[in-house]
Amino acid sequence: MVNIEELIDTLAQDTTAVKPAPHPYLLSLKWMGWSVAYLLVSLMFMGLRPDMAIKLHEPWFVAEVMALGGIFIATSVSAALLSFPDMHQMRRLAFAPVMAFVLFVLVMFLAWQADNPPAPLPVHSFECTIGIALFSLLPTVWTLYAMRKFASTHYHWAGSTALLAAFSIGALWLRLYEINDSIMHVVEWHYLPMIAFGIAGFGLGRTFLKW
Repeated sequence: MVNIEELIDTLAQDTTAVKPAPHPYLLSLKWMGWSVAYLLVSLMFMGLRPDMAIKLHEPWFVAEVMALGGIFIATSVSAALLSFPDMHQMRRLAFAPVMAFVLFVLVMFLAWQADNPPAPLPVHSFECTIGIALFSLLPTVWTLYAMRKFASTHYHWAGSTALLAAFSIGALWLRLYEINDSIMHVVEWHYLPMIAFGIAGFGLGRTFLKW
């Protein structure tokens, strides 16, 4: 029989150092940094909407952009927390996107009420949804890839939240790029598709994050 001390010594030599997982806050900041850099580079090459200086003086446009940014931050933090089995004992914060979406819906409702007479509808429709989806593809891929390194036990919600974070940065890009003042249009073709993306995230989470 192998001496117990020799066995312990052998096992100790065979072990490899395990790098501690980063804190969810740092993890979400990293993901948000990638997304913001992606957004800025895209706007640098494609340009801001020509009337941006005017739009920044419109309270409801600014409130919409800020509320959309709030969704992006809340979903990014939530996705990082949901990547861990115990959510770092911050379950309430993991579901913070619910409050962010409630605030966003309120802002959009008030903006719709203030849009009187309504701004004319643009000539296009579903093209906006396609543009946001294509823009969101890269953030979706790198976020899900990064989340695979962890051990989420809430992979459905994690995948859904990751897609919502990616879609929100895409929606923010289009709002800053496209000349469009119709609240009805942005609600129908920019924001309502978030529901479909959130549902799709349930399936992607099971496919890519289940272990």
